[in-house]
Amino acid sequence: MTAAAVRGLLTGLRWTSLRLRLAVVFGLVALTAAVSASGIAYWLNREAVLTRTQDAALGDFRQEMQNRAASLPLRPTKDDLQNAAVQMASSSPGYSVLLVDERDTGKPIVGNSDLDSFTLDNVPRSLQKAVTEKQKVGPGNKYEYHLFWQRISIGGAPYLVGGTRIIGGGPTGYLLKSLDQERQDLNSLAWSLGIATALALIGSALLAQAAATTVLRPVRRLGDAARKLGEGKLDTRLVVSGTDELADLSRTFNRTASSLEKRVADMSARDEASRRFVADMSHELRTPLTALTAVTEVLEDEADGLDPMIAPAVHLVVSETRRLNNLVENLMEVTRFDAGTARLVLDTVDVADQVTACIDARAWLDAVDLDAERGMLVRLDPRRLDVILANLIGNALKHGGSPVRVAVRTEGDELVIEVRDHGPGIPEDVLPHVFDRFYKASASRPRSDGSGLGLSIAMENAHIHGGDITASNSPDGDGAVFVLRLPRDAERLTRSGDDDPDGPGGATGDRDSGARGEEDDAT
Repeated sequence: MTAAAVRGLLTGLRWTSLRLRLAVVFGLVALTAAVSASGIAYWLNREAVLTRTQDAALGDFRQEMQNRAASLPLRPTKDDLQNAAVQMASSSPGYSVLLVDERDTGKPIVGNSDLDSFTLDNVPRSLQKAVTEKQKVGPGNKYEYHLFWQRISIGGAPYLVGGTRIIGGGPTGYLLKSLDQERQDLNSLAWSLGIATALALIGSALLAQAAATTVLRPVRRLGDAARKLGEGKLDTRLVVSGTDELADLSRTFNRTASSLEKRVADMSARDEASRRFVADMSHELRTPLTALTAVTEVLEDEADGLDPMIAPAVHLVVSETRRLNNLVENLMEVTRFDAGTARLVLDTVDVADQVTACIDARAWLDAVDLDAERGMLVRLDPRRLDVILANLIGNALKHGGSPVRVAVRTEGDELVIEVRDHGPGIPEDVLPHVFDRFYKASASRPRSDGSGLGLSIAMENAHIHGGDITASNSPDGDGAVFVLRLPRDAERLTRSGDDDPDGPGGATGDRDSGARGEEDDAT
């Protein structure tokens, strides 16, 4: 048996398995019923066998006492007792006889049919006392002496011992009957009942297996269908037959799957329409924005020579045009991520040089404290890393204030970049939402320099590298901490992406598809 087969068997027989529980329940029921029936049958047969043997021996012994012991002389000799005991035993159904009488007071004489196997010492004292004790004659008792018996064990073997006394004067007689044959018969019966119990257990196990197979087959099919449904195969359906509860459950599953498929299809269509609308809108806005940008650049150059009443309006138009341009670029980047067309363009870069270039290009050198060693080479998409750094550092400068500390290190196969500010930190209710699109921490500032997309884009660029970004507050309560983790070599994502056109690591990319780094309003 292979290791996989063994694991499958063990999995099927785990304690939480319905199959095992059915087998255990069937086994317990069968065991209880078989043991109860066997116990009752054994007890009834035991009593019947012992009672029949006992009644036959005691009845014959009473008759022999009346016929032979009662005919002895009033003062029999030892030989008389011996002969009578031998005659009684020879005509009996396999028991020994012991006769006891007194010649003189205190001088008993004993006659024994088998001196080696039966003596007075084999008779319990309690039985001797009961046999020889004279009973009071009355309406409910016609005789002075009665026949008493008792089951005893001698040398580990079962025996029946009984005794009585001749009424009106005569010897006291005892019998000793071996019950060994009856014990053997009862042992054979016990073995037979034990075998029957074992067969009942085996039969119950087979019935449990059959019941479990009958019950669990549709349950297993239902589980497989639910698993496929969870994997996104919304066209999964069950073949329904019968009118039992499992069939009703299968029909309910099919109705639920159909409803879910329809809802998902509707949502996918709406989502696709929304993405197409945003992409088309962003694309259509680029042409007029290009013209507006050119005009605003001319106006900005001439702003100093304009009327002081007009200059503020010109500066506002220039600022808002740039903000609108950034928003359109960010929306186009978001639609690429949603459509799965964003790709990595990998290059081997020195992380310290890359971070320094990002800071220098935005004139942040005086406000950022960089802790990074040169020569730390990683393979990633430098443009997307620049977008991530621009958003994280710009967000820290805007909401946390300088100095912002950027620390770069490696941990195993990961590149870790930590951006820490010295601001008030991030409110606890805001932390879960800092990377949500269009999320702004202050509802009183719905209009700000940021679009609410910067940190979301940074997170998407981290994910496409196979990395992640976490946000938290400094343990000492001094500012917020953003930690970027990227694999040191994203080449493996490119290789895996060759087989998956929608994967995060495609080998091609568009250098012009990235949005500019923008400070988000999340903190």
